Amino acid sequence: MLRHYRKVYGSSIKARGKTTPAYNCPVLSDDDKQWITRLLEERIEKLETTLLTEFHKWASPVELRQRSHAAALRAHDAEMEAMSDRPKNLEGR
Repeated sequence: MLRHYRKVYGSSIKARGKTTPAYNCPVLSDDDKQWITRLLEERIEKLETTLLTEFHKWASPVELRQRSHAAALRAHDAEMEAMSDRPKNLEGR
């Protein structure tokens, strides 16, 4: 309904030779409201999908880097602990 109305009348209405703004147009019908709601829901769903896809593209490499850094830090901590134990072992002799 609304699509047809806009196609016919555009953004303004000519009545008796005068152009009036479209906000003086008739109230939306229930069909128009349902059409707008469906259109918005479809666009929101597409936007959510796009955002989640881009987030996962970004998050995967970040997670891999974080895991590799965590493993390197654990190895470094173990090495530092072993090095600190060496002087204690030497002192104990």
